[in-house]
Amino acid sequence: MLQALGHILPIALAVAISSVPIMATILILLSPNRSRSALPFLLGWVLGMAVVVTLCTLGAQAIPTPRSQRRPDTVIGVGEIIVGAALVVIAIIAWVRVRRHPTDAMPKWLDAVSSFRPWASFGVAFGLNVRPKGLLLAIAAGLALRGDGLTLPESAVAIAIYTIVGASTVAVPIIVTLAAPARMEPRLVAMKDWVARNSGAVTALILLLIGVVIIGTGLGRL
Repeated sequence: MLQALGHILPIALAVAISSVPIMATILILLSPNRSRSALPFLLGWVLGMAVVVTLCTLGAQAIPTPRSQRRPDTVIGVGEIIVGAALVVIAIIAWVRVRRHPTDAMPKWLDAVSSFRPWASFGVAFGLNVRPKGLLLAIAAGLALRGDGLTLPESAVAIAIYTIVGASTVAVPIIVTLAAPARMEPRLVAMKDWVARNSGAVTALILLLIGVVIIGTGLGRL
């Protein structure tokens, strides 16, 4: 169990540091709709994350188990190497893009987030979990849980921990801001400016590190 947590916690941290849901959260909290849309957004993000990683874990269960405990689980290892390599490629592309076209601009659709109604906020947050980067991280988590041979209850606990850690950077600002909006607004504005300036470089670095870690885990299974 502890070994599995050691494998999935870095992946969950990569999910937590994802700039798009963080920026969407900030924009909603700075909008007049925060009291109606912030909690639905949080619910959609948490539920979507839990559903996607659960489906990936269930899918990973279809991978045949080794006949002998001494036999290396090469299929899972190869899968992790492929996922890790894909994350490294995405990180390199993101870094090159940042270096060639430095900008503070975020995706255009984020400009509309502040006007979203509750159901739209829920749907967008849920959908953010099926972006290519999010899917790759969820697949990596599913493979890690499968490779470490957890029981069903242990997998459920690991998925819950993964979801809590991954959702923390969305949940904490929402909870704190709804409790003390006047105190949090200046911090949210400062956070918005920082994320806009640095999100590309930070995302590229985190994906690169996590990709290398996942590749290392996969190599260890060969």
